[in-house]
Amino acid sequence: MALGFGRNNAVGWGARGVSPAIFGVPPKTSPTRADTQFGVQDVCQNPGGETPPGATGTVALPISTASFWFGFFAFALGGLASAFGADLPDGNAVIRSRAGVSDIVITTTARLAGAVHSVTWNGKEFIDSHDHGRQLQSASNGDAGSPIKAETFNPTEAGSRRDGAGPKSSSRLLHLVAKDNVLQTTSQMAFWLAPGEKSEGNPAKNITILSDHLLTKRVQIGWRGMHHVIAYDVTFGLPVGERHNHFVFEALTGYMPSEFSRFWGFNAKTGELESITGPAREQKLPLVFATESGSHAMGIFSPEPNPSYGQFRFPHERVVKWNCVFRRTDNDGVKPGDYSFRQFVIVGDLTAVRDSMRALHREFAGREQP
Repeated sequence: MALGFGRNNAVGWGARGVSPAIFGVPPKTSPTRADTQFGVQDVCQNPGGETPPGATGTVALPISTASFWFGFFAFALGGLASAFGADLPDGNAVIRSRAGVSDIVITTTARLAGAVHSVTWNGKEFIDSHDHGRQLQSASNGDAGSPIKAETFNPTEAGSRRDGAGPKSSSRLLHLVAKDNVLQTTSQMAFWLAPGEKSEGNPAKNITILSDHLLTKRVQIGWRGMHHVIAYDVTFGLPVGERHNHFVFEALTGYMPSEFSRFWGFNAKTGELESITGPAREQKLPLVFATESGSHAMGIFSPEPNPSYGQFRFPHERVVKWNCVFRRTDNDGVKPGDYSFRQFVIVGDLTAVRDSMRALHREFAGREQP
């Protein structure tokens, strides 16, 4: 899944102007000038509806060592299920909870291996789900022993680029539990590129379509009396046997309809929203995307240390994208194991989203780092 900026900046991804292709990419897309999971606007030459190229802390329930073993057993269970012909979960689930004038409703589908296909509130769809890159989902990108390039080693929750708008995902859902307002899944993520495919002229580094990377997410609508807040905890399982000096976690990204055209940043010092204009970029203010009238808005906030928030517009694809990104660098190699991140997605009108941002900041003040 593409993430974003000009790929010439990929090597220096530790800087503020990191390539969104490394997490801030345009809507994922078929091969064109820019095929990245984390998004650069000026490279979007994709057909409307496809994910643009380059567009690709901690959890409500603790998931550190425990999640490693959970992931291990889920992975083993998936293998045993296949061996004995047992059915894995199909990925279709719905959770909901009241938030003001309407329920927030979250839907996952089998087509996306349990990734979030839809978020609705008060008669409005907040997610522009098309292929297997444009959802509310998680992804990662590693250097795999050579300079990091967008989407070239890019495990993606919902599936691969070659899945297109088709009915199936190359990712593998291993576990799903959904009840009332709570959802939990574990999946084995597919690489965005298949072996032999290229993104922005750079060949895929992976030699299989299905990665050994596991993702566990736990989603809860409503948080400590804040009805418009969705707790969204993710744990990435980095497998043994790989070498990465740089690894980028797109802990969460949301692709939204272009009518969410007003971008705002939450200034924690004033408690107010500041209008964000200008080119696609990553920055440090938690983000809010809203309709022109402010009747519907979605925000992203993380209390984890040093998140980066990316904001992108893709006029040709008629979609906008935000993401929450974390980076790890280790000259001795990023260690295999679990990497957990907590985010909060906020859904409502602009006032409700702002007020919820204020409440979250008060709750986590002192933990956040500039």
